[in-house]
Amino acid sequence: MKSVLYLLIIVSVLAQSCKKFENEPEERVLETDVFDPTDQMGVQSTAYLLGIYSFLPDGFNRIGGDFLDAATDDAVPSSERSTIMLFTNGQLNATNHPDNNWANSYTLIRRSNVFLNNIGVVPIPDATKKRQVAEARFLRAFAYFELLKRYGGIPLVGNQVFDLNSDLNLPRNTFAECVDYIAAECDAITPDLPNGSAVAATEFGRVPSEAAMALKCRLYLYAASPLFNGGGFESNPQLKSITGYPTNDPARWQRVITIAEALIAKGYYKLPAGTGTAAYTAVFTTKINTDIILSNQSSNSTVIENANAPVGYVAPTTSNGRNSPTQNFVNAFNNMNGTVYTGTTTSASQYENRDPRLKAILFYNGVQWLGRAVQTYEGGLDKPNQAFKTQTKTSYYLRKFMADFSTSATYSNQSHNFPYFRFADVLLSYAEALNEVGRVEDAVRQLNLVRARAGIAAGTGNRFGVPVGVSQAQLRDLIKNERRIELSFEEHRFWDLRRWKMSNELSATLQGLTITQNDPLYVLKNVHTMAFQPKYYYMPIPYSEIIRNNKLVQNEGYF
Repeated sequence: MKSVLYLLIIVSVLAQSCKKFENEPEERVLETDVFDPTDQMGVQSTAYLLGIYSFLPDGFNRIGGDFLDAATDDAVPSSERSTIMLFTNGQLNATNHPDNNWANSYTLIRRSNVFLNNIGVVPIPDATKKRQVAEARFLRAFAYFELLKRYGGIPLVGNQVFDLNSDLNLPRNTFAECVDYIAAECDAITPDLPNGSAVAATEFGRVPSEAAMALKCRLYLYAASPLFNGGGFESNPQLKSITGYPTNDPARWQRVITIAEALIAKGYYKLPAGTGTAAYTAVFTTKINTDIILSNQSSNSTVIENANAPVGYVAPTTSNGRNSPTQNFVNAFNNMNGTVYTGTTTSASQYENRDPRLKAILFYNGVQWLGRAVQTYEGGLDKPNQAFKTQTKTSYYLRKFMADFSTSATYSNQSHNFPYFRFADVLLSYAEALNEVGRVEDAVRQLNLVRARAGIAAGTGNRFGVPVGVSQAQLRDLIKNERRIELSFEEHRFWDLRRWKMSNELSATLQGLTITQNDPLYVLKNVHTMAFQPKYYYMPIPYSEIIRNNKLVQNEGYF
């Protein structure tokens, strides 16, 4: 009898225990919770949409603590341990990749599709729903573009939301199919997004209609560029059609012109008033301005100053000097009158009478910061040469994106929103396309709008240093250089060098200065020579994706 009683007790306990097992975590938020037919304000679904924005890349110090530009001829990482060196030391491969954007972008695409497939049940007003659908489609299109510029053609999944039982063996679409898809998405959503002028200050950072147009403009700019416009290096014709257009068509530049003109004609976005160093700085420290079309939103902070200012500032603030701009980059800044600088590179005089943006973008020896002169001479506070101390390799530090703390005692919280799309970028894309179709003087006018805001002297005939009778080839070089300066450290140079197929710059020897205090003596030194092979025009598809999807074809040269 006791045995039976004990058995009943055990069975009862086990039965109670079984009730505690979960088929899924109790705290898990289900799609039915987010997309609720009774949520008339759409609180949960709107929060879900805004959460998708968090998967967009934040360009500030995002790769091993460095800006992506530290993998170009514009900068090197100050730390010897930064993973960004994989881009320039010849060790980049499918398993050793510091900017593996594949998984992040497809997560964004999946979440966008979840939103698009479920928002229909939420009883919010039609106008609100239409805008939110357009936002989700923009975010998805943006993610596809981020993939396209890295890898070439990628699998397009439409509105599908895959589960564990789905067949995930999907082939890569051709480059042309991807371009057409992204462009069509931009066209479809532009009318359903508010114009920038109608976006409330409390909603700044959400997608305006001009952002969809700017994305299409950048898409077409890349598609018309030498690498993608028939310039692929692949030996396999099928792969060549995946990573770009198989043949060149100069008419593709006209698509850039058409969308740029439409965006400019809308009239809200423009270069803000003012010229010179302060005006350029204000673009990145004023949260809302008409140059910024779309940017990554973050709370006011001192994170940029802490990460990038010269390392000798340790109390009451801390600065880590993560990036070391190169002398190559300094040499790219024109004279104040817009002509090419050909003077000394081994004297402090090189910083005078130059493009005013130089002082907004760079720290150099002797410039004022937090109440003292920056010391990047050997043994100085900002180049102490201490063992294991991260410090500049070039005598320069990055100043861009910071407010003016030259006479302050410490940092104060500032706006730091990484720009995705700027009006200045649209103007320079427009200028590049105009020049490529032979409209050279029309291109000069767009270039000079940017130069004027920079504070370059207008000079005779308001040419801003552009020679009378400039040729198409000469202007091409001027536009490339203008992008290098104006859009520096905004994740353009890395991709521009690739789309232009500028292998010389991708294998350049990077230089800095050694400065001694007493003379003072400025001596050029080599700090790094970039290793480059044609395969590095594209990024490797991660090996983890290749082994999961047997229909994925790896980019040429990678395994």
